[in-house]
Amino acid sequence: MTYVEPGTEYNRDTAYIEDRITRDVRDGWPVEPGRYRLVAARACPWANRSIIVRRLLGLEDAISLGMPGPTHDERSWTFDLDPGAVDPVLGIERLQQAYFARFPDYPRGITVPAIVDIPTGAVVTNNYPQITIDFETEWVDFHRDGAPDLYPERLRGEIDEVNAVVYSDVNNGVYRAGFAGSQKAYDDAYHRLFDRLDWLEARLTDQRYLVGDTITEADVRLFTTLARFDAVYHGHFKCNRNKLTEMPALWAYARDLFQTPGFGDTIDFVQIKQHYYLVHSDINPTGIVPLGPDTSGWLTPHHRDDLGGRPFGDGTPPGPPVAGEVVPPGHGAAATAARAR
Repeated sequence: MTYVEPGTEYNRDTAYIEDRITRDVRDGWPVEPGRYRLVAARACPWANRSIIVRRLLGLEDAISLGMPGPTHDERSWTFDLDPGAVDPVLGIERLQQAYFARFPDYPRGITVPAIVDIPTGAVVTNNYPQITIDFETEWVDFHRDGAPDLYPERLRGEIDEVNAVVYSDVNNGVYRAGFAGSQKAYDDAYHRLFDRLDWLEARLTDQRYLVGDTITEADVRLFTTLARFDAVYHGHFKCNRNKLTEMPALWAYARDLFQTPGFGDTIDFVQIKQHYYLVHSDINPTGIVPLGPDTSGWLTPHHRDDLGGRPFGDGTPPGPPVAGEVVPPGHGAAATAARAR
């Protein structure tokens, strides 16, 4: 769990387990379909990225998916959504058990996403930025026919540059504001966040995607923060200069991605709100989860296709979500839209 430390600036612990699963087995973990389980909570934006990339690339048959519930305590994410509150593949109640299976005295936070080696039940990595890059570059032999190139070699330098500033100022920027322990730390985070959002608004006014004319890793990383902005960050984290819906280019861009197969069909607004408003008891001690905002706007026309671009490049959209991975009825935007009509 994360707590506001009075008088301090929020600093994220980025010391992850850096092992990689690769074709050359450099870290001892081979690319092997069926061997690994991705544990990723829908509520978490960092985990949501891995769910999106796995789905866009069609890796569902190669890498199974375990989904903890939206809340956790100081010990670990738990599998309370599964029958008996036990992950059906790993046979554990807490993700902590997979970390301890490899590091009995693991001293850091038990984070998602994490990839677990099914035969041993031990965590392999929780290095979320590298997990999606490796899905894109190391698991290519198991991509679906028509899978998009989310990390094209000719654009990797620009993608990495954009990702770095988006991470610092937006993805982590909302947390720096929400968990600021002083007025100055909050003020600095607030201005840095909205300065970057203004930069993104300008960048996306005349181009459909962040880098190039197709969806890339950069779009996935920005999207998961935008999807949570009005529902959580605007109020809960005090990122309230304006809502996402009040930034025309960014709001249209976010809707464009949301309506693209593989993006919006992974978003569970109910779990997102439960996670932030229940877990962060120091920010929201009453534990009240807001009913709003109305999410039906996510399904309104975006007209971003007027800018051109090819969402999947020479590839094709993914098919529907596989059985067992569909967002529950009433948890996405569609049900809200139906009630609004």
